[in-house]
Amino acid sequence: MKIKIFSICRNAIFQNADRNLMNQKNKNKAFTLIELLVVVSIIGLLASFAFVALNGSRKKARDAKRLADMRQIQTALQMYYDRHGVYPSNNDNDCGGWDAGFKGGQGSGDPFIQPLETGGFIAKTPGDPISTGSCGGYAYYRYSAGSYGCDASRGAYFVLGVKDMETSGNPHPSSPGWSCPSRNWQGEFEWVTGMFEK
Repeated sequence: MKIKIFSICRNAIFQNADRNLMNQKNKNKAFTLIELLVVVSIIGLLASFAFVALNGSRKKARDAKRLADMRQIQTALQMYYDRHGVYPSNNDNDCGGWDAGFKGGQGSGDPFIQPLETGGFIAKTPGDPISTGSCGGYAYYRYSAGSYGCDASRGAYFVLGVKDMETSGNPHPSSPGWSCPSRNWQGEFEWVTGMFEK
């Protein structure tokens, strides 16, 4: 009888120990709520860093496009000048007399600096990639000789600018700038240039 009681007790102890061991193994297989929250927060933090880096890259790409557009427009303006001896006049009044080029290259429903397109100097005049307002994006104006105190003997001149470069302060480091004695356009644009006709 003693052996039977001993055997029953021994089996009960070992079964209880086996159950405890199984419970511990099962506990080790699952994640605790704290562990899950830590992992989720780390993933969220890494995703936010990636988003910030990606957003910065997009801004740099749009600024690079703006600078490429300005080079393309300047080349077309020079070809127009070589053929006509003058720079194109303003055809629009998109923004206080300025011809504006914003998203899609359209100002007030017509191409930005329309004579460049209609004359075949440029296939499609570009516009700012994201600006949608009539006074945002790209701007062009042809001034008469002597305007704002510039030397009248140098003739009329144009001013071409970008209102908003996303990755730099005012002015953009590559901006050539343009000014006359009584007006400095660099304060109005983040990137600006101009050219006299003579």
